[in-house]
Amino acid sequence: MAVCSQNVLNTDPSHVTPFLLTPTADRILSMSLSIGIIGLPNVGKSTLFNALLKRQAALVANYPFATIEPNVGVVDVPDHRLERLAEIVRADYGERKGDREIPEKIIPATIKFYDIAGLVKGASQGEGLGNEFLGHIREVDALVHLVRTFSDPNIIQTGVDDPEENIDVINTELILSDLQSISKRSERLEKEVKTDKSEDLAHELEACRKIFVVLNDGKLAKSADLSDKEELVSKNLNLLTLKPMIVVYNSDEDILYSKDQQNQSADQSNILKISAKIESEIYSIDDIVERAEFMKEMGMTTSGLDMVVRKAYEILDLETYFTAGPKEVHAWTYTRGTTAPKAAGKIHTDFERGFISAVIVNYEQLNQAGSMKAAQLQGLVRLEGKEYIFKDGDIAEFNFSV
Repeated sequence: MAVCSQNVLNTDPSHVTPFLLTPTADRILSMSLSIGIIGLPNVGKSTLFNALLKRQAALVANYPFATIEPNVGVVDVPDHRLERLAEIVRADYGERKGDREIPEKIIPATIKFYDIAGLVKGASQGEGLGNEFLGHIREVDALVHLVRTFSDPNIIQTGVDDPEENIDVINTELILSDLQSISKRSERLEKEVKTDKSEDLAHELEACRKIFVVLNDGKLAKSADLSDKEELVSKNLNLLTLKPMIVVYNSDEDILYSKDQQNQSADQSNILKISAKIESEIYSIDDIVERAEFMKEMGMTTSGLDMVVRKAYEILDLETYFTAGPKEVHAWTYTRGTTAPKAAGKIHTDFERGFISAVIVNYEQLNQAGSMKAAQLQGLVRLEGKEYIFKDGDIAEFNFSV
């Protein structure tokens, strides 16, 4: 099962010579999804960040603004299908080729996390270096708003005891910051539309007007009733309160896990409950069997960190397809509704420009067949063209011209 196939120009298109992708300097890969962890100081952001990275990467200290510059780390997206695909590749190609294992590499999709310094009341006016911190948030695709609900007298409490009031503090600062941005943008657009009659500019101005109304009413920009075209152009505004957000309650571990509330909370819309302290302890255990046993003792079926990553994919409307061969099994992230050429472009722009077709089999079918050879014999492997919409779990081999 080759990762890709190439069809060289001026040759018979029916003859496609397979080749295997290897990392090169000019290989253009899809960018990692980026998520910023925000919240008041001392809510456990750096502890959560370290747990996500499974190492001590960020300073954890019992005082506000222990983090000034954002800590940045890349986290693998957990996906059990990768290991199973590796088994299937071995079923087709054998365990080894010479002195190399098959597949040589297993490459998961990744998320880039930013541990952003704590925001405080007045951040939009510069309190606590707020303007700088808010600027860091603008660079990410989505937000994890960590809220303190754990009780620890040894850790300084910032804000009040009521978690919902603390959420309002952060949301208010995001709203005030966006009001400043939208006001400046609206002023420029009002002048530009007098000479530029383009449809996009008119839609953007209308979006600004609608968003200003909801922000001025103390609501998040995402609550504005925008048309499809207004929603599309509003992405250029890079507003904080338009970003998808997951609210994560950092709770006392003895209450949370004894009642298994962590898993119950997964059904709520964009709300999760975890214990950053316990998550950190879980991933400090190197042995996989011991780690699983520890989670079982805590009453956990899924780690809170995995739930955060999965929820991020959900709110950003992301899915995964795979390429698989003896060189590597690789997970690729794309937006739901992506066509085959655009999906191919996630690997390399040449694949999109010269796209001919894609050989597709879905993971569930391939998993049941047990090997690509068996899947082909059962008629599960098909050829798709430029209009094909990728589905989560598709395994693809691209034919293209260069």
